[in-house]
Amino acid sequence: MFTGIVEELGEVTAVENLGDASRFRLRGPVVTKGAQHGDSIAVNGVCLTVVDHEGDEFTADVMAETLNRSSLGALGVGSRVNLERPTAVGARLGGHIVQGHVDGTGQVLERKPSDNWEIVKVSLPADLARYVVEKGSITVDGISLTVVDAGPDYFTVSLIPTTLALTTLGHKQSGDPVNLEVDVIAKYVERLLAAGRGDGK
Repeated sequence: MFTGIVEELGEVTAVENLGDASRFRLRGPVVTKGAQHGDSIAVNGVCLTVVDHEGDEFTADVMAETLNRSSLGALGVGSRVNLERPTAVGARLGGHIVQGHVDGTGQVLERKPSDNWEIVKVSLPADLARYVVEKGSITVDGISLTVVDAGPDYFTVSLIPTTLALTTLGHKQSGDPVNLEVDVIAKYVERLLAAGRGDGK
C-alpha cells in the first residue's frame, strides 16, 4: 500500500521492448536505498516489482495489461517519474490509501497559474466519474490530491509550489497523459450496495 506522497522525482534511463512487455530501468537514489529483489515501488502511481537494482537504479518489468491501462507506455529515456516506496505498517498516512492499481488515464486539459498555487484541469473517463467527488481524494500520477471541482468528464486540483517543484505535475503540459486511481473505498461501497440490492454488479 502507498499513500500518494511522492518521495522523489526519478528518471527513466533505459527502456527495452520485450514484445508483450517492456523492461524499464529507472534512477531513484532515495527509493533504491535498501531495495531488494521483489520489493514494490510505485512509478507514476503504478505498483511495480523490483527485478534488479544496482547503485541508484532499479529495473522493473511492465506487462502489456499495465502498458495498455496506464501511461507508462508513453515513457522514454529521460522521462521524469514520481517514485514512492510502500508505506510501513504503523507509519503516518500522509495522503490517502493508494493501491498502485491504475484505474485509467486522463489528459491535462488546462493549467491556470497563480502567485502561490496552480489549478490543473484533467479529463476524466466516463466510467470513473462516479467515484470522483468535490473535496474527495484522487491519485494523479501517484500523487495524492484533493479534488477541487468534479465535472461529468473532468476534475480540477490545486497544486502548491512544493508539488509543482517535486513531482511530474510541475512539468506536464496540456495533452499530456496522467495515470488515475480513484478512491478504493468508493469502489467497495458501490460493490456492497449492489450486492445488497441483489444485482451482483
